[in-house]
Amino acid sequence: MNILGISGLDNSVTFKRAHWPALDEREYRIAQGHDSAAALVVDGRIVAAAAQERFSRRKHTGEFPIDAIRYCVAQAGLSIDDIDEIARGFDYLPFRQLHAIDPVSASLYEEVFSPTALEKQVLQQLPGFPVERVQHVPHHLAHAASAALTSAWDECLVVVNDAMGEVQAITVFHFANGKFKKLRELSANDSIGLLYSLVTLHLGFDFNADEYKIMGLAPYGDPNRFRSFFEKTVELHPDGSIHIPILRMNRSRDDREIYRVTRDYLETNLMRSRQPDGEITPEHKDLAAALQECLNRTVLHICGRFAEQTKLRRVALAGGVALNCTANGKLVESGLFDEVYVQPVAGDDGTALGAALYRASLSGQVCNRRMPVPIIGPSYQGARIDAAIQSYRDRLQIRRLHSLTAACTEAARLIAEGRVIAWYRGRMEFGPRALGNRSILADPGNPGMRDRINAMVKKREAFRPFAPACSIEQAHLWFKVPPGTHLPYMITVVDVRPEHRASLPAVTHVDGSARLQTVCQEDNPEFHELLRAVGKTTGREIVLNTSFNIKGQPIVNTPEEAIETFLGTGIDYLFLENWLLSRQHAPVSLSG
Repeated sequence: MNILGISGLDNSVTFKRAHWPALDEREYRIAQGHDSAAALVVDGRIVAAAAQERFSRRKHTGEFPIDAIRYCVAQAGLSIDDIDEIARGFDYLPFRQLHAIDPVSASLYEEVFSPTALEKQVLQQLPGFPVERVQHVPHHLAHAASAALTSAWDECLVVVNDAMGEVQAITVFHFANGKFKKLRELSANDSIGLLYSLVTLHLGFDFNADEYKIMGLAPYGDPNRFRSFFEKTVELHPDGSIHIPILRMNRSRDDREIYRVTRDYLETNLMRSRQPDGEITPEHKDLAAALQECLNRTVLHICGRFAEQTKLRRVALAGGVALNCTANGKLVESGLFDEVYVQPVAGDDGTALGAALYRASLSGQVCNRRMPVPIIGPSYQGARIDAAIQSYRDRLQIRRLHSLTAACTEAARLIAEGRVIAWYRGRMEFGPRALGNRSILADPGNPGMRDRINAMVKKREAFRPFAPACSIEQAHLWFKVPPGTHLPYMITVVDVRPEHRASLPAVTHVDGSARLQTVCQEDNPEFHELLRAVGKTTGREIVLNTSFNIKGQPIVNTPEEAIETFLGTGIDYLFLENWLLSRQHAPVSLSG
């Protein structure tokens, strides 16, 4: 079977703008259905997946993922007529009556959430596709399937933790022999993910988008100042549940839409909210630290209780909260489980993959093996790259390298010289991380490199750390992990070995941690070869690795976007497959 999974709710923000036209622009992020994507599963095998934002260039868009669908179908050599099912990772039908409580909610259901709304979009975007082939998978079940069915395990605990599914925040499953048994479900009225997002908004960042910035800010602060607030706010119960009363304060429809009363409570009981362009003070850092500490404690509480109940020693995680690398690191360190697997596309874009896998599993088609590095997006070769280079020729110095080995050797030399390079090669990654195919790379031993890239290249906040990518052969030498540790997704924080922190200043965070990505030959042979070349030049098979984009922009997809972004930043050189590009009148000429 050919099953196409999709995520996103096309009209969600449009509906909110129409019914609440006077909101602050950032408040329109408080909505369901962002991060639309498409994923294709053919006979139980993952063939292709991509987020719609990479095509539309609208970050976190929830629009119907027509461009991502077209890519997936074309990548498999199919037409839309060959698709047996389209499955979306939302199913609101069981909650139709709940949405009938007032006219606005009823309209929201009919125009955004209902099966009919999706069928209209399918007919509009894919004329002639039979609507009886459109299926709906509950949101948390799609998340769970994305993790369990890519874990390679026959049995495990599955914890889905996000801001909100249809009405849920956290769902715990026992997965065994391809079946999901629901153990516990917690309401969105007690959502630790939602609370984290509301405090993110309170700190002047974007709801449902910038939570990772709080994770980066937290190590600069002291949680003591606000610890008691969060200990009282988030109640941890012996049965593994949590209770967050301040999320239940919003009684009217208008208040619930933007959590007005909860946010007023934060204003009164924490501190005044920060404006997006305001100074980040020690008080803001302390609040971020206390919030992160609260999340860590809550994740350990929930996972620990169900580990004890089920006696399961393996856990698979999905949902937006599972993208919190610090909490993941604490869970790994806790020893609650022998193995922790975080599905690398844990956010809502990953429900496209989960919906397709779940529907395939119903017919016994899924071959459950560990998700490789998700390099399953589009690639652009040959004539497309040549044409892109020609169109910018008057602004570029151009050199053709004869092989991957030559490209790696030259890239390693430039990195060792302190240059910042962009590395664009092969298929694009699926998910929020650049894992070596759409990356900006630099020397992690250069003490000024982090500030330079933040200011001149990424154009983002100075407090945010960068991640190291290290060969799996050398990771244990530089980081506090056992030899052979497999952390390929850049989704878990570990400690840098104390004796190496001073020599790795560009990737060591203020608390001595790093968001490590290990790279092995089987995962990504080309990126692994580059790291080997860097090791021969610098003595360390490590690079600073950050995504190839600037603040507010999705990661680059096409060669044209790669060149345009390169020319608009302080990146020194762009490796576009085996082409090496620099600006005209570059201060240092290319070797050779």
